[in-house]
Amino acid sequence: MLTFVSWVVVFGMLILVHELGHFWAARRAGIGVTEFAIGFGPRLFGWQAGETNYSLRLFPLGGFVRLVGENPEESMLEGSFQSKPVWQRFAVIAAGPLMNFLLAVLLFTLIYFAFVGIPVYQSTVIGDVLPGGRAEAVGLQNGDRLLNIAGQNVADWHDLVRVINAHPEQEITIVFQRNDHRQNVQVVPRRDPQTGLGLIGISPQTRLFAFLPSLQQGLTHTFGFLDLITGSILQMVTGRVPPDLVGPVGIIQIVGEVARTGIVNLLFLSAIISINLGLLNILPIPALDGSKLIFLLVEALRGRPVDPRKESFIHFVGFALLILLMIIVTYHDLLRLQVFF
Repeated sequence: MLTFVSWVVVFGMLILVHELGHFWAARRAGIGVTEFAIGFGPRLFGWQAGETNYSLRLFPLGGFVRLVGENPEESMLEGSFQSKPVWQRFAVIAAGPLMNFLLAVLLFTLIYFAFVGIPVYQSTVIGDVLPGGRAEAVGLQNGDRLLNIAGQNVADWHDLVRVINAHPEQEITIVFQRNDHRQNVQVVPRRDPQTGLGLIGISPQTRLFAFLPSLQQGLTHTFGFLDLITGSILQMVTGRVPPDLVGPVGIIQIVGEVARTGIVNLLFLSAIISINLGLLNILPIPALDGSKLIFLLVEALRGRPVDPRKESFIHFVGFALLILLMIIVTYHDLLRLQVFF
């Protein structure tokens, strides 16, 4: 049950935000919106508000915003998509993926703002002593203020990390303050096998509800994952790494497993999926937003649109291939989960 609820909430949020991007941009451009739907297939329920029909469909694997004038025969209607300049139509199509990137920024920001907190690097007070680390073994505790390490006074967290990192597998003396009393301990930082740096297993204090630093972390994580995911896609396309695709069934399983570990990890995964969804939609794949943007760029360069019938045919073929790919990936997901007899 937790898996199902988590999947519906996560996918519903990602789809809603994406379609809201198209919807908001269309309204700002004066383009009429006849339908706003979450999901595909048979309609479960809906309502009419103004010119727009809002609906929830049976299969929550996507959504759509139906614009006035998307079909060539409606191009002369008032508020038609086709009647707007190329840059406005481009903005309407691009708004969906951009909203997914914005959602990722907001989710990462929320994690640091309300749950994890921002590291306080201006202090030398220990925020957490990691279980099983060298610091725990010698009796260091949360709240201890480190004053001197290996004979060097330390003014902030960067200072103390630099000194500890420089002494792997060497005994050093740490002078610290606890309850207004100065004490000292000897500790041997372990050598990190990957970096070779010395570590004793401590982390800084964190501060909750710091909006601007949290927003900075949100932006940093979003751009970092964008770079990572883009690099992975390029490696798969160029054949440097084998394709590793996960379909809806695999994503549902992952969401369910992560939901059991807590809200923070679920929000983190949601942000990553949102980045993937935004990036997927700006790729030049027929039937997705990216291919529509390509056609608009071609129209801007040529000074006239591509034949609507040819464009529709390309989108139709692309959609059919996407459905086929989804079926294949879902089949492999089911094989991996060993659900067949």
